[in-house]
Amino acid sequence: MTPEEIILWARLRRIKAIKFRRQQALGQYIVDFVCFDPKLVIELDGSQHGSPQDRPRDETRDAWLASQGFEVFRFWNPEIHNNINGVLELVLSRLESKN
Repeated sequence: MTPEEIILWARLRRIKAIKFRRQQALGQYIVDFVCFDPKLVIELDGSQHGSPQDRPRDETRDAWLASQGFEVFRFWNPEIHNNINGVLELVLSRLESKN
C-alpha cells in the first residue's frame, strides 16, 4: 500500500456501519478500496494517472467497473494529505445517499 492508501485505510476502518476491503480483485483489476454494499470503489491516484498514456487505461477500467454496477471515486494523493476530512465527507455522503 502507498502512504496515502495507509492513511485512508486507517480512517475507513473506523467506519463501523460500512465494510470496506482493500486491494480487492474485481475481474481483471485490483481496486484500492471497495465497499460491496453499496457498490463503491475508491481509487487513489498518483501523478502517473494524469499522463495522456494512462488516462485511457483508467477510463477503460472505470467503464468496466461501472458496467458491473460500481461507482468509482478517484482522489489524487495530495487530497489525502491536504483534505482527508473532505474526502471522507464526500465518501460518507455518497454512501448515505445509496443506502
